[in-house]
Amino acid sequence: MFFSAFAAWAESVNATAVYVYSSDHNQARAAAALPLGTEVVVGIEGRWVEDKLSLQEGGLKDPVYSVYLPLRLDLEMFKFNLTPFYYFKNKSDNALYQDASAYGARAQLLMNLRSDDLEERYTRAFIDVAYARQKGTLFDQDGASNQNYTQMAYSLGLWQNFYNAFSFQVSGTAYQYPDGITGVEQWRGVLDQNDLAFVQSYDVNRELGKYTLAARITRMWPENRSTLYIGYHYAEFYTAQPQHSVLLGNSFYVLPQARIDAAYNHLRNTDGKNKRDVFYINLNVAF
Repeated sequence: MFFSAFAAWAESVNATAVYVYSSDHNQARAAAALPLGTEVVVGIEGRWVEDKLSLQEGGLKDPVYSVYLPLRLDLEMFKFNLTPFYYFKNKSDNALYQDASAYGARAQLLMNLRSDDLEERYTRAFIDVAYARQKGTLFDQDGASNQNYTQMAYSLGLWQNFYNAFSFQVSGTAYQYPDGITGVEQWRGVLDQNDLAFVQSYDVNRELGKYTLAARITRMWPENRSTLYIGYHYAEFYTAQPQHSVLLGNSFYVLPQARIDAAYNHLRNTDGKNKRDVFYINLNVAF
């Protein structure tokens, strides 16, 4: 998600504004990306998340603020993205919880496996590796304890484009917990797991995952610079019930240098409970 400022990154300065609404969260983001020559882009992004339920129950005292510093390198055979991030400290009105914060980084290598300009086809693969160190409160069979907790995420994915009209993407993500996950029942922290791996959902997710399988189909109209897309994921967690997510979206240009991406995301647990509807809108302007 934090690569949104790179939507039209190649030869211009880009500014991005994002708002996401659901019954559980309000989110807002602002980002800017600046090209340094033809191969390197640097950016900065700030994010604000209001967790409505946690604020009411005292789990979080204030909205969650985070900052991202993405770097992109674009070469002929591959692209490389690196995004360090930092979550500012958040207190709680509940004495059970300690202050929560987080930091980490996500790295992505996107490789061109096949390119056919005549038939307008390409095949690309990507590898993601992400690291996060959180400060928060862990609940297990022994009760609650304040922890500095480490997490890793590993993703593999494949993109296939046909005739510059259809694009298919599949990916899988696995999560690792070097500090141990056995017996963990709940984790109170501020890190959104989408910062470690984007899994076709715009919902804020702080649950500790096992794995996620995701797919996306995009219909493109290059002459109009517009797309329609549908995404899906199935995810299993250590601290929540398994989950389905469906994402429907549309991107289009309202001005020659201004693009809108609007989406609807529905999520529900496999037991039919905890249904969420998420509405997403992104405005990207190139200067």
